[in-house]
Amino acid sequence: MAIAESTLQKGSGGISVRQRKMLTHAAIFLILVGLWEIGSRTGWLDPLFYPRPTNILRSFWLIYIANGNIWFHLYATMVLVFAGWLAGSILGVGLGALVGFNPLVRRFLKPYVIVLEATPRIAVAPLLIALLGFGAPSKIAIIMLVCFFAPFINTLSGVVNVNEDRLELFRSLGASKMQVLRKLVLPDAIPVIMAGERLALTAALSGALVAEFIQRDEGIGSLILIYTRNLNMASAFACIFTLTIVGFLIFRGMERLDLWIAYWKSETGMKRVGARRARQMKGDI
Repeated sequence: MAIAESTLQKGSGGISVRQRKMLTHAAIFLILVGLWEIGSRTGWLDPLFYPRPTNILRSFWLIYIANGNIWFHLYATMVLVFAGWLAGSILGVGLGALVGFNPLVRRFLKPYVIVLEATPRIAVAPLLIALLGFGAPSKIAIIMLVCFFAPFINTLSGVVNVNEDRLELFRSLGASKMQVLRKLVLPDAIPVIMAGERLALTAALSGALVAEFIQRDEGIGSLILIYTRNLNMASAFACIFTLTIVGFLIFRGMERLDLWIAYWKSETGMKRVGARRARQMKGDI
């Protein structure tokens, strides 16, 4: 059986399906980069606005190793991202649970939350700066508004859409509200909540850029503005690609965290928890 599964996962030359996909993506990426390089060298693309990939690689070397000036700005941006995401998550999950559990609160509060979400953040940002002043507090407030809605709406959806048959069973057995919350609502809602947190953390990166574009004091956003103003487009692209890599790593990290918390969603997680509990039982014996 194991040999048959291995054969299905392997193609010609002993290459697995996953490896073949990775090689395909790598080939497409190299082709696109090669076309970009050729287009910039031959004049098909304006080298001022579309610098050669080789020059962008050189800029990576300069800003990370030779000059090392990106590290301070990257650290400033990531501190804002995680602080704003944490504040937005606490507010979103807490308010979503409150609105989900209380129909009266849901009827009166949900429309105002939707109106807040429909309001462009860039329009609210100057008001927050006027209220909180320049600096980290107003930036965190902007990021919090950007990443608030996904945890809120996903928590609300997870709490409201609890399985009615199971809920009725809990009530018939005399379960308290806290037991219903811990044993039924949260296990059912956590996968949906984590999906919202995944979206919120990636959105927090965009919110940090908006805040840094407005205040222009520190962070990757302000560094991009400096490079573009000086027409150093290669370094600007290096900063943008840095954000792309960071966003990708954040998303994949949140996927791993999701599988670790909501372990019952995957067979691997169930085996991991089952093995840990088996070790604990052996230790107790």
